[in-house]
Amino acid sequence: MTFVMARRNRFYNALVQTLWTPQDRAGLLARFDRLSPDARPLWGSLDAPRMVTHVTDALRAGLGEVPVAPVRGPLRVWPLNALIVYWLPWPKGAPTAPELTARVPTHWGDELSALRDAIERFARRDVAGRWPEHAAFGRLDGPAWGRLQYRHLDHHLRQFGV
Repeated sequence: MTFVMARRNRFYNALVQTLWTPQDRAGLLARFDRLSPDARPLWGSLDAPRMVTHVTDALRAGLGEVPVAPVRGPLRVWPLNALIVYWLPWPKGAPTAPELTARVPTHWGDELSALRDAIERFARRDVAGRWPEHAAFGRLDGPAWGRLQYRHLDHHLRQFGV
């Protein structure tokens, strides 16, 4: 990596929260530790256990472990997909893939452990490697997947006021 690239990466990481940054992952995990299974959402229909299974399965989809049917539409096209993944605010109550809400939660502690495991497995992936296609946003590289997953987890933690 050149000096210019290293400086750019430090600048980018200071501005953009992502699952590739250990401090950002730790912050998310600490927030999940403060979430209780009986927490009420500020919006939407998911309860806390279903939200945890949803975000875990979304991480697993990003790892290529949960197949999700692709959706045709403008969100797959640059620059719209990049704007949504990186910068634009996300709407509350946006529809999601049915594959990511199908799993029924089991024991709360087991679900949180599965979430932690999925986050850590995601972080161990090669950011420069080949990544699966996102069902809604199309082809994403590793940095985009890391940003998208961070924003998705943060969005749902905010949904529960955490």
